[in-house]
Amino acid sequence: MSRIACKWIVLVAALAAPMAIFAQVACTRDGLQAATNLYIAAQTKGDPSGMPLANGLAYIENMQVVDIKAGVIQKPLKIDFHRTLIDTATCQTFTEVIVTDKSHPYVLGTRLRVNHDKIAEIESMVTQQGDWLFNADNYMKWSPNEDWGMIPEGQRDSRDTLVAAANAYLDAFLEKKIDLVPWGYPCERTEGGLRTGKGAPDDSCSVGVPAGVNIVGRRFIVDETMGAVVAFCNFGVGGIPDSHLFRVEHGKLRFVHTLTHVPPGYKVRVNGKPVSPNASK
Repeated sequence: MSRIACKWIVLVAALAAPMAIFAQVACTRDGLQAATNLYIAAQTKGDPSGMPLANGLAYIENMQVVDIKAGVIQKPLKIDFHRTLIDTATCQTFTEVIVTDKSHPYVLGTRLRVNHDKIAEIESMVTQQGDWLFNADNYMKWSPNEDWGMIPEGQRDSRDTLVAAANAYLDAFLEKKIDLVPWGYPCERTEGGLRTGKGAPDDSCSVGVPAGVNIVGRRFIVDETMGAVVAFCNFGVGGIPDSHLFRVEHGKLRFVHTLTHVPPGYKVRVNGKPVSPNASK
């Protein structure tokens, strides 16, 4: 084989390599997992250039459109733990990311949407020091040790059941009709970093649910195989960016994780009274 022919083979292989990676991204379970893997790699390096981004990409942080060049995705982060929901019905994923780096800890909740084998949207709940009850070390203490494993096919709740459970929980914040929520026992809630349970069989996620808060603008990502659903929402009308992640087993709530961004200078009110982001609801 001539030297020129060898050079052409090497060049074609080099050009095809990124295309082969990008081709994995699709609206299938494997394809959406591939998109998530590329996101984790990008966030680890602080470089999204390896992601197959669509023209007109929407990059959003805490429900505000941001230039991706100024986003947290440009910061290399040492990720201690991550967990992903995959929603093939809407071509979306949600990934919980925990970073305990003492120099700048984060807990992120990132949504990806895939459209025609490209990543069309990247939306992150970016929580850090100063956000509601933020404590990445506590998040790391609890989240990885919970059982969010795949549920056997014959025991999975439907998409409608998962969304209904999430809605019932979020609805309780308005009129405090907690008897309509499908509480499971034990149920453990990690809110920013605060844990409600004590590891007892009767632990409940109903502890500290306030009244008078209309949780609006709900958008759901659902993974029936994991029994999981996450809602991106606003905590109150005109309120603050929030996500609620639920694990549901046999129609009952088992785990609840919340991330809530508190903009600088914003006064959080519970039952009409201002409270500190570091105080319990």
